[in-house]
Amino acid sequence: MPRRLLEGAMALAVAPDAANSSGSGAAPGSGSGPLWWVSDCHGAWYSLAVMLPSLAFVGFLAWQARRSFRRLSYGRSHVLVVAYYALLWAVALLNLLWCFLQAWQCMPDRAFSWNVLSLFTKSGMLFLEVSLIAFLLQGNEASGYESLGRTFVISGAVVSADVLLKTIYVFGFGVPLFIDADQGTGGKWGLWILHKLVLTGVYGLIVFMHHSRWKDRLPAKPAYYQYVCAMLALNGLSLFGCFLIACGAGFGLWLYNLTTVCYHALYLPLLYVTFLADFFQEEDMLLENVYYSEMKDAGFFDADWD
Repeated sequence: MPRRLLEGAMALAVAPDAANSSGSGAAPGSGSGPLWWVSDCHGAWYSLAVMLPSLAFVGFLAWQARRSFRRLSYGRSHVLVVAYYALLWAVALLNLLWCFLQAWQCMPDRAFSWNVLSLFTKSGMLFLEVSLIAFLLQGNEASGYESLGRTFVISGAVVSADVLLKTIYVFGFGVPLFIDADQGTGGKWGLWILHKLVLTGVYGLIVFMHHSRWKDRLPAKPAYYQYVCAMLALNGLSLFGCFLIACGAGFGLWLYNLTTVCYHALYLPLLYVTFLADFFQEEDMLLENVYYSEMKDAGFFDADWD
């Protein structure tokens, strides 16, 4: 009898723990607490590192939206800048959603949604990146609709080929291309090595042109050269990380994740500062000159001469 009582007490003590473990740990990424989606998968620091800068940049765009729309509708806005600003808004929102849903990587039931979201987000950012590369390689020879047409045709062709290849890998062969928390298969990192190698080679070519006799074919603005150098360093580090992962080195995954954080958190602000900030400042000066001329014609400054 005492033996049966002891066994019953032990069963009651173990039962709650077994129930809790089966209820909360049944699936990856199904943590508890109000902020489980921040700390799951990559961890809180990784999630905050991609979320906070992305949120701050979207907030900055929203804060400047009224003034930006007014400048773009002034009438002298370059058509390429208008298109780029609209694309920047769309990609920034997609990137913000991607950053806030990092926990989906570790949730098997969200794998399809995460792959679709990642495909759209990365393709949008690649479109902006390739468009700016195409614009830089055109130099100062083309402008207006001609420049816009050439830039978007080149970017559309490159991004379409990239999307098709990634779609075949992810949905055709089932390669975990966008699951950065897992080293995945060799085919996955082979594709990323090819992807980073092409971008690194293109940025390296532009840097070489800048220091060669073909320098005059590139825009003379120093900010463009600084942008190219930053992207060359980022893609070079990412390429090196992919090579390390393919060779079985654990440090490579850490380096690749670091470049992923930098890309999703800082690339869009870098693009804005490089390509759009000066345009809006110039439009500010134009608007001030227009307002000053209108006020002068209306006689607001006549009292200063009395």
